[in-house]
Amino acid sequence: MKCPFCDELEDKVVDSRMAREGGVIRRRRECLSCKRRYTTYERVEESLPMVVKKDGRREPFDRTKIMAGLKKACEKRPISTPTIEAVTDRIEKRVQEMGDTEIRSRTVGEEVMKELHQLDQVAYVRFASVYREFKDIDQFMDELKALAHERREK
Repeated sequence: MKCPFCDELEDKVVDSRMAREGGVIRRRRECLSCKRRYTTYERVEESLPMVVKKDGRREPFDRTKIMAGLKKACEKRPISTPTIEAVTDRIEKRVQEMGDTEIRSRTVGEEVMKELHQLDQVAYVRFASVYREFKDIDQFMDELKALAHERREK
């Protein structure tokens, strides 16, 4: 592993622990050259599908895009980064369990919407307004009314 401080390739593992329910191994490493310590994470390389965009382009599934969308939707909301990471993990796991080699971006977006709907209604509406490309205030209000109706029924 290349040291992030001095770019040396020689290091030693000082400590290894399981993280995220055994899905990741966290390793503390020490560079043999500069003696500084750093942390790496190891996970099984999973075969994730290609995402088919609205315009037909295909690109590899990218969990960082999901994280970025969730962080933007949850900005200034009482939602922690570990919670956002856990939501991202669940979405990634469901996409992988589908077992498809290709998946529509709409499917990924709907998974994000499901998670946000349960997590935080303000974040849900923020994400929905961009994801569903609301054209006017009426579409926005319709979404809010649907949420209010669901809330009254609970």
